[in-house]
Amino acid sequence: MSSSDWIATIGVTILLIGFALNLIKIITADSYLYLTLNFLGSFLAGVAAVMIHLVPFIVLEAVWAAVSLFAIVKKIIQVRKNP
Repeated sequence: MSSSDWIATIGVTILLIGFALNLIKIITADSYLYLTLNFLGSFLAGVAAVMIHLVPFIVLEAVWAAVSLFAIVKKIIQVRKNP
């Protein structure tokens, strides 16, 4: 396997772990763990997409990572306002 394959595999695995944990109600969709798994997984999948020049997936993963990061920052701000 190439390095882009390994990076994509790790990224997608992280995304699927978060998805599965949410589906079986171990974590919630607004938990730090879920949001972080989404950010890390989509970031890694995006890196792999860049490495193989797959533009639709670059866009998909960039938006996914940005939305996840935004949700993390929003949650941090809310917690700081309401300790």
